[in-house]
Amino acid sequence: MKHQTPPNSLQGILFALGATIIWSGNFIVARSLNQSIEPATLSLLRWATAFLGLLPFACRAAWSQRAAIKQSMPAMIPMALLGVTTFNALLYKAAHTTSALNLSLIATSTPVFIILLARIFLRESLTVRKMTGLAVALAGVVLLITGGDPKRLTNLEFSIGDLWMSLAAVIFAAYSILVRRFPGGLSQSVFLLTLFGTGIIFLIPWTGWEVFTHGLPTITLGAAGAILYVGLGASLAAYAMWNSAVTSIGPSLAGLIYYTLPLFSGFSAFVLLGEPMGLIHLTSAGCILGGILLATRG
Repeated sequence: MKHQTPPNSLQGILFALGATIIWSGNFIVARSLNQSIEPATLSLLRWATAFLGLLPFACRAAWSQRAAIKQSMPAMIPMALLGVTTFNALLYKAAHTTSALNLSLIATSTPVFIILLARIFLRESLTVRKMTGLAVALAGVVLLITGGDPKRLTNLEFSIGDLWMSLAAVIFAAYSILVRRFPGGLSQSVFLLTLFGTGIIFLIPWTGWEVFTHGLPTITLGAAGAILYVGLGASLAAYAMWNSAVTSIGPSLAGLIYYTLPLFSGFSAFVLLGEPMGLIHLTSAGCILGGILLATRG
């Protein structure tokens, strides 16, 4: 019998933490480049970097699986449109008007929307525990985007960036539902290569409009390093680490570790960008994480 890795494997925990730390840096990059590169253009540069980085390792397998790729396109196109094209561009657009910590906190509400969409489209049960966790987590999101001021809610005085990020969270939840329903037939590397490439195709017209409207971005040495980080780091290395973590410790424990994302994003934003951390952020984070843990427990 093949030896099974213990569920509490230290290596798996470190891999999950490493992937989460890398992903938290994506929000820092979004904030640091929000004035120099337009959202769709930055997203295109990110995914093109990831695609080119993966291509040498997956091209041979992609060629051998070309028939399966063609068969998967009806399911692949909506996934790429949501998970690659739209989600990341909205995230980078949100970074123009909200903080890196807010971005990461709202991003952690994604599993709540997954629960709702799974109930609607996959007919998964919605228990009292899930409903309670959902309410607590959504309260945390509302607290975050209103800044703790109820008048902002009644007067609809939301930060536009928080609203864009909330929409991005819903879109990524929809993408996750589509991934769950994906029929398979592709290896992991070929799946990612096809997903990246399809999403890039949809990004080209959006990027073209941005270039026509705002001109070509100036890519400084720092911006080039940031693009390499989100392309090779957040899109390739983090995925490899995360897959290893899930194999070693299982998706549940890895998922719990993922919810440390605001901790790393907030600390990085505080150190690198000088963004403040206040009681509202801590309280909303507690509501979001507590609600998600309650909803997904067991």
